[in-house]
Amino acid sequence: MNANTKIFRMPFSQVYPFYIAKAEKKGRTRAEVDEIICWLTGYDAQALQQQLDNQTDFEHFFADAPRINPDSSKITGVVCGIRVEEIGDKLMQQIRYLDKLVDELAKGRPMEKILRK
Repeated sequence: MNANTKIFRMPFSQVYPFYIAKAEKKGRTRAEVDEIICWLTGYDAQALQQQLDNQTDFEHFFADAPRINPDSSKITGVVCGIRVEEIGDKLMQQIRYLDKLVDELAKGRPMEKILRK
């Protein structure tokens, strides 16, 4: 099992609290993190909570997403030393997109910029 397979099988709900903590440590809110997740995946708040409650793994969290935002292709930059726009594996790219968006939130970027408006 390689590192990719390991994260694909990890419940999204295990990583979610780290996204919240990262944002809150920098004065941002859980609501903003949820808005980012919903923007990227097309889940609404209720469906997102259901995914968390069901312990859905990353693979199914993204596979079951109602609609990956077409503007997600505008997300660029480096996460963990890797340019997100150059990641070949679609699922890994989507996971890193989410990491990048939460990073931007924690760095104080305005929501309009984070959501590529």
